Amino acid sequence: MMRHSDLSSLIRLNIGGKKFCTTIDTLTCREPDSMLAAMFSGRHTVCQDAEKGYVFVDRDGKHFRHILNWLRDGVVPTLTDSDYSELIREAEYYQLLGLIEGINSTLNKRKDDEDSCAELTRTDIIKCIQSERVRFRGIDLSALDLSKLDLSSVDFSFACLKNVFFSRANLQCAKFQDVDAEGSIFHNATLRECEFTGANLRGALLAGANLQSANLQDACLIGCSFCGANLRSAHLQNADLTDANLEGANLEGANLKGAKLSNANLKGANLQRAYLRHVNLRDTHLEGAKLDGANLLGAIR
Repeated sequence: MMRHSDLSSLIRLNIGGKKFCTTIDTLTCREPDSMLAAMFSGRHTVCQDAEKGYVFVDRDGKHFRHILNWLRDGVVPTLTDSDYSELIREAEYYQLLGLIEGINSTLNKRKDDEDSCAELTRTDIIKCIQSERVRFRGIDLSALDLSKLDLSSVDFSFACLKNVFFSRANLQCAKFQDVDAEGSIFHNATLRECEFTGANLRGALLAGANLQSANLQDACLIGCSFCGANLRSAHLQNADLTDANLEGANLEGANLKGAKLSNANLKGANLQRAYLRHVNLRDTHLEGAKLDGANLLGAIR
């Protein structure tokens, strides 16, 4: 164990087996509220390889060079959409909100330069939501930027919402029944009491979202990121959370009856008073999770 005061300005990092060298200033200055800044702020101890001096982080190192270049220069790399999706997941883990916003802005500009298959534009949406009751049932809105809009109580049921940007949008009480929202981004969105029954949210990013009392019954949530999300009293009966990341999420009082949690990450999650009766938790990562008062009768562990 070595404290910040013992480290030189040069930092050696081992990210999932890939080696990188950088400085404390690079890791702390551009994104001071990030996890990396916190690690090397001097407030915490960091673990180094005693022999070679590398600090190990258990993440895929494929895109970490892009993260370092962002921290050095503030420039978003030019990547494919699929690589951007992977980079956003890493940025979300390291809590690099500036990089996430930069990637979203780059993708939005790219989509503006292409022929959109969406039936409506962002401007059309803004005009529509000025009316009292708004319904976009069955409409193709794929790849639109709807971030930061007030879309509360809007009915999106049966719509195609693939790769839509809902970051920081107010979607309280909105209806998403049976939507196809694969790969959509709901980062820090307000989704209280939303209806997601039967929705396809495979690979969606919902980190930091407020999903209190939301209904996600029978939803496909495979590979979703709910890192730090509020799912208090959420309805997740029969939802498929295979490979989902719920690290640090608040699931207090949530109903997970019949949910699939194979390889789900629930490290540090709050599962107090959650309903987990007869749920298979054998391949679920529960290190540091709070389970006080949870109903675990018949759960497989």
